[in-house]
Amino acid sequence: MTTAIEHNSVTYNNPIMPGFYPDPSVCRVGEDYYLVTSTFAYFPGVPIFHSRDLVHWKQIGNVLNRPSQLNLQGARHSGGIFAPTLRYHEGMFYMITTNVTHGGNFVVTATHPAGPWSEPYFIQGAVGIDPTIFFDDDGRTYYLGTRPNSTGVRYDGNWEVWIQELNLETMELAGESYVLWRGAMTDVIWPEGPHLYKKDDFYYLMIAEGGTGPNHAVTVARSQKLTEGYTGNPNNPIITHRHLGKHYPVINVGHADLVQAEDGQWYMVMLASRPYGGSYSNLGRETFLASVIWEDGWPVVNEGRGILQEQGLIGLTPVPVEPQLRCDHFDSDKLALQWMFLRNPQADLYSLTERKGYLRLKLKPQTFKDQDNLSFVCLRQQHFDYTAAAVMEFEAGSIHESAGLAVIQNDLYHIRFERVLHDNRQALRVVTCINGLETNVAQAEVDAQRLYLKMAARGQELSFYYSTDGDQYHLVTEHVDTRSLSTEVAGGFVGCCIGMYCTSNGTASDNAADFDCFEYSSY
Repeated sequence: MTTAIEHNSVTYNNPIMPGFYPDPSVCRVGEDYYLVTSTFAYFPGVPIFHSRDLVHWKQIGNVLNRPSQLNLQGARHSGGIFAPTLRYHEGMFYMITTNVTHGGNFVVTATHPAGPWSEPYFIQGAVGIDPTIFFDDDGRTYYLGTRPNSTGVRYDGNWEVWIQELNLETMELAGESYVLWRGAMTDVIWPEGPHLYKKDDFYYLMIAEGGTGPNHAVTVARSQKLTEGYTGNPNNPIITHRHLGKHYPVINVGHADLVQAEDGQWYMVMLASRPYGGSYSNLGRETFLASVIWEDGWPVVNEGRGILQEQGLIGLTPVPVEPQLRCDHFDSDKLALQWMFLRNPQADLYSLTERKGYLRLKLKPQTFKDQDNLSFVCLRQQHFDYTAAAVMEFEAGSIHESAGLAVIQNDLYHIRFERVLHDNRQALRVVTCINGLETNVAQAEVDAQRLYLKMAARGQELSFYYSTDGDQYHLVTEHVDTRSLSTEVAGGFVGCCIGMYCTSNGTASDNAADFDCFEYSSY
């Protein structure tokens, strides 16, 4: 059959944002689209992207780019910033989210999406997580969120979606709060990620439920009254992959947001995961796109198919953007927007000016296991097959010092390719950390101060190489199993990140590691 969207359409590939970009929220201003995602314990928080076609996205900033906006000290890897919502109203952008580690639910505002964004307005009395903001036609503004069942929690995940008026002048809740919905399924768990839309004569409440794993789903209810009378769609869930098995190419589908394009067509962004090498999702939850039509007053996702596809059709004219920087020579005095730190970076953690053209990372006592900020600067893994390479100048001054490359799922699950001091000689070693247990997989003595390091992934196997001249590479070890870096093994809400790091492992040090460049590429 030919669906409505297939006329005058072009094909796009999912995910539209590969890698650790979960909990997407989108809004449109004229012909421009803006999108944000959650970041958990990584800093800066909540990257914001711009697009003209909903397919090609360019990062234009980070909403939470100042420590005064975002306190991540002591945050668990899957703590910090949960799902954000992005909305635009009368010349102002609003981003609302939850810092589950410090402060709770808050709003920041900006007149331009690239920033600067305001300091956070924490909303007193707004319990729970996953806030959203809704501007009604009568000029009133409302806060929606999800919280434990107010009549009594009967089981873990027995939550509800609630609404209360929000005073935009004071950013305070006003009046009475109302329970809108507790989800579509019987004894459902984790009704969350609510978004409210007004279309024709109805308010539509769309949520995620079932937990952010294989049973994840998107459901919707509607009412002609804002604060009561919501009735679930008889066809709920409107999209899920829970029935397709854990080996299906796309799993964990849920947490969606709707946007109406300038041409009147509707689309949905949502998160999902792509397992590889078996049922292992190292990249975490990524952002996908689907078309939406309305039939009999209800949204229908990917008409005639009903599932999220790796290729889709869109009726908007393609507007490509410049590809994200893949090789950084650190020639600027500021890091590119896509670089991240784990928790708030210490003031003297790095320098781009002490040695021009190099990223200088200072050795700090903290390690990955410390649930603290350490000397680690990273990017998201975005492909199953990739190469991550760096040129590093570093000599370990003691047995406590190390520096190199790392790929990390969380504090207790990571792999390091590092220079160390062993038997008074400089060496390279590969170390796996699985549930906190470290194993020295391989080691090679290398005297040169300037090293070319390379990690090459082929599916769930990782190989490690070094060179002293940039031409001839030597194998340290190959076929290192990376399935432990999946969320199925390591748990949590994030995805693998790859970057440069150094540590003095609990001791004081004045040493530093200089990185001439870092390159990430896919096959």
